[in-house]
Amino acid sequence: MPKISEEQRERRREQILAGARRCFAAHGYEGATVIRLEQETGLSRGAIFNYFPSKEEIFLALADRDADRLGRLWADEGLAAVVHALVEEDPDWLGTNLELVRRMRTDESFRTRWKQRAPEAEERIKTRLEDARAAGEVRDDVPLESVGMFVGLLMDGLALRRAAGFPSPEAGTILELVDSAIGGRARSRTPRRTPA
Repeated sequence: MPKISEEQRERRREQILAGARRCFAAHGYEGATVIRLEQETGLSRGAIFNYFPSKEEIFLALADRDADRLGRLWADEGLAAVVHALVEEDPDWLGTNLELVRRMRTDESFRTRWKQRAPEAEERIKTRLEDARAAGEVRDDVPLESVGMFVGLLMDGLALRRAAGFPSPEAGTILELVDSAIGGRARSRTPRRTPA
């Protein structure tokens, strides 16, 4: 059997991941059977599982890649870049992301494995928020954890709407609303309200 180059291995790995993404998005994790994975990738089960030991490992590789990409985008280019990416994102990615969330909610073993794999993305985002606050870009009258949760809710909502087939919102308008909610300079002088 002839040896294949590292470049060929990487191309084959990308072919598997691209086909698997379509399959998970269309059929969900459980519905992404080996036969459907073979159809979407154009490869035999032997070829697929030569690169990944299991269907779950394929799914985790996709989730790792997505979390890393968005985490890096936020850390390197800021929230606006992430909002633009989500507004323009391929619905297949969004469907796979929803499958990740569903599995985290329903499968404790999967949730534990996932949390062990991707802590660095959260650290990069935390550092980005700290830097933005230090620069006066993020309000200082609420804990950063609350700002991060608010932004996470926004991202989840954008992903959910796009995956459900709703039209893409206008990124500029979304960013104006986010800035009015968490923007720094205007808010830092506003006294914090206490519950009545």
